[in-house]
Amino acid sequence: MKSLLTLGLIFFAFSFCGLGDKLKGLSGDTSGGNSNSASSGNSSGSSTSSSSAAEKPKLTASQQAIVDGGTETKWDDQGLSWKLPASWKKMDVKKESFNYQSPDNAFLLVNISVMPDSFPMDTSLKAYHDQALQQLKNGKYESVKLVEIDGITGVEFVEAMPEDKSGPRRHQWIGYRTYLGQKQQLNVMTSTKGTNFEKHSDDFPAILYSMKAVK
Repeated sequence: MKSLLTLGLIFFAFSFCGLGDKLKGLSGDTSGGNSNSASSGNSSGSSTSSSSAAEKPKLTASQQAIVDGGTETKWDDQGLSWKLPASWKKMDVKKESFNYQSPDNAFLLVNISVMPDSFPMDTSLKAYHDQALQQLKNGKYESVKLVEIDGITGVEFVEAMPEDKSGPRRHQWIGYRTYLGQKQQLNVMTSTKGTNFEKHSDDFPAILYSMKAVK
């Protein structure tokens, strides 16, 4: 049963990347007018306008305590790390995916998608942000904002409680960066079932905001 839940959550998380697949198709047509061309060499791949609109992470005292007491957990293949509660254990780590789990089935699910050199990262980030704001209006999300985590700007959103409270609910951040010559989408999701979400309401932002990236 646990394995089925895990597979379901992973599928649910990455299904949101469908917009990214559509945007890949734009890369060949927008390279000439890509506003990101001047900034694609930096580590975040964010434009000045995107960065200036983004918030810095704001942690409460309890969230900061989780970060301070967390275990640094590195993803050497991608030069990324997070501070995780000591009880969280590795599920599976590969070159482009990084998955950890708490004892009560909360998850950190991270996926890297490598984009073509001509991919318009700023355009895609704006599209994710616009889509998330629409979902906020529709009541699917309870909060949406642009947040810069360790120099990388991304869209952070928190899902509203699902109608079926035993279904998955997620707190997610999607951003772009240039790393080792690659344009990458970073999809970082924390998730658990709806009835368990409030228990992790401090863990999830603490984990997301603790991310460190090799420049």
